[in-house]
Amino acid sequence: MQKIQINGRNMSYLDVGEGPVVLFGHSYLMDSSMWQPQVDALSKQYRCIVPELWAHGQSDAAPDTTTSLIDYANDVLCLMDKLDIDQFALVGLAVGGMWGTELVLTAPTRVNALVLMDTFVGYEPEVAKARYVAMLDNIEQQECVPSEMIDTFSALFFSSHAQQDNPSLVSDFKAMLAGVSGERAKQMVHVARMEFDRRDTFDDIEQLTLPTLIMVGAEDKPRPPLESMLLHDAIDGSEFVLIPKAGHISNLEQPERVNEALMRFLAKIIG
Repeated sequence: MQKIQINGRNMSYLDVGEGPVVLFGHSYLMDSSMWQPQVDALSKQYRCIVPELWAHGQSDAAPDTTTSLIDYANDVLCLMDKLDIDQFALVGLAVGGMWGTELVLTAPTRVNALVLMDTFVGYEPEVAKARYVAMLDNIEQQECVPSEMIDTFSALFFSSHAQQDNPSLVSDFKAMLAGVSGERAKQMVHVARMEFDRRDTFDDIEQLTLPTLIMVGAEDKPRPPLESMLLHDAIDGSEFVLIPKAGHISNLEQPERVNEALMRFLAKIIG
């Protein structure tokens, strides 16, 4: 991991490989290691940059100036500026796709290809938002992720057969959540509130003209396939891939399928 100062705070990031640049955005509650199967495969011919969300991984808490996903997108643009990277493809999963879309809308000439995975850029549905906000309030008050909530998050993030097919994936995720405590827990909640209070960008994404691939796990619960289909309909010329036997963190449950789709798509656009 490397670190760089953005608005007075240290942002940690991976920088692996050489060639055309691919910028990755990970999910809430995860860190750069979420993309390890993709970095291992793609870094053989691409330069993979994987920043860690504020208050995730080794990144500091968000700067006082970062209060929305638009702000965070600008933080990542600042990272790319400091690395002297002008052009790049962007692969974002969940909140990574949300801030990634804001980045494309902010600096459209800098992104030459977009991959949106298990994400949605419209308003958060009110019923779901109320449920998530209540969970965040609980984490903030207790300054930890309660044990029953760890099970809830695990069920949300992975498919129904993940425990059987990949038990270490589930157990590692639960252990990571169990280790979140104190001020760090509250800092992570702050980032989550930016996600669930995001603006509706549907009218804006209809204007996108860059090559776009949309992928979603067939068993994604927080971001069901219907939402990805709506994105596919809104972005003219986009490609759509449904990933079987995968939940919300589809790239870890089905890494080979995801790698194959990414390599095929990126090869067409950036070589």
